[in-house]
Amino acid sequence: MSFRLVVGLGNPGSEYAATRHNAGFRVLDAFALSKGATAWRKERSFKGELADLSDSRHGKLVLLKPATFMNESGLSVQKVCSFYKIPPEQVVVLYDEINLALGEVKISLSGSAGGHNGLADLLVRIAPRFARLRIGIGRKPHKEMALADYVLGKFTPEEETLFTASMDRYVDSLVRLLRDGPEMAMNQINRKKKNDDSNSI
Repeated sequence: MSFRLVVGLGNPGSEYAATRHNAGFRVLDAFALSKGATAWRKERSFKGELADLSDSRHGKLVLLKPATFMNESGLSVQKVCSFYKIPPEQVVVLYDEINLALGEVKISLSGSAGGHNGLADLLVRIAPRFARLRIGIGRKPHKEMALADYVLGKFTPEEETLFTASMDRYVDSLVRLLRDGPEMAMNQINRKKKNDDSNSI
């Protein structure tokens, strides 16, 4: 079954643009730019920004950045899925993952929210059978630090350099997931296998 909706999680507004919690937005933006998607458009009825990507293999792919703020991300996804009649199995969600080192990326098909409020809202509002592209942002520097303070903080200059340098890897991982399906993509990405046949989805 082909994927039809790719969702990047994050918070709207320039004050959040460079925060760790907006890794999903940033990777989706990079993917959209690299693949020639349509310009982002605000859709009030869907409570988000949408873009479209036409692909000869999969047909139309809808890209979504919820504008509901992180804690209600599922509301926007729910509205888009309902309108386009997209089942959870055809949804990919990109989000920041504190349990992966910065620069790492993994694909999964299940699991708990792990303290991620955006993912938690998705699990409540739609069935949990969606694919996840987990973008590593690293753990808190010390246990006493509030999780919200960490994920809503900006990368250090060194971290930003690494995140930017890893963008091609993030986009390539998404391409593989869309092109090859979750099982094959997990074998390639999660085991850190690399090859160069990633030019088209």
